[in-house]
Amino acid sequence: MNHFARRTVAGSAAVVAAAGLLLAAGCSDDDTNKANDAVASVTSAMKSPGGSATSSPGASATTTTSGSETTSGAATTSAMASGSTTISTPNGDIVISGEVYKKYVAVGGASSPLGAPEEAQESGPDGGEYQDFTGGTIYWSKDSGAHIVWGDIREEWEANGGANGTLGYPTSDEKDIAGGKQSDFTGGTITWVNGETTVTPK
Repeated sequence: MNHFARRTVAGSAAVVAAAGLLLAAGCSDDDTNKANDAVASVTSAMKSPGGSATSSPGASATTTTSGSETTSGAATTSAMASGSTTISTPNGDIVISGEVYKKYVAVGGASSPLGAPEEAQESGPDGGEYQDFTGGTIYWSKDSGAHIVWGDIREEWEANGGANGTLGYPTSDEKDIAGGKQSDFTGGTITWVNGETTVTPK
């Protein structure tokens, strides 16, 4: 059974369960609203593109989305907690998951300039995570969120110790500035203007 069929079956079961709760609860206004919310939540999750991934030539992806169920009163709701995808590459199957996966999907997955993953996700300092892709790296920490570092700015950042250095984790994706690009970090900024990179500590 493919991933879409699994999601559809699981989603249908959750809709039926939520509808059954209406009957069991005696259909009070409060219970009806909770059950309707549960049905709407599951239906929305089934339609969401967040559980899908794209792949580039030479890489294929299989996506699975994990969910968690919480019971409150007479209603059971299903929340799409996080997702992951496994991409087949010349280096083998590589999993992308958690906050790195969410960022990867948000920017277009394997069809984006990031491309396919090069290696497995790794742990960074202070509980952070990162994963290298053919076009750049996604770094995540609980304080700074998930951001992409690539190109000459990435090279300069890594030369300064990367997330372990004084600049720390990225706090923004690369953005356009007059004459070039800039990335912000917890400990400063790196700019790329007219082919030259400049590190400005805080």
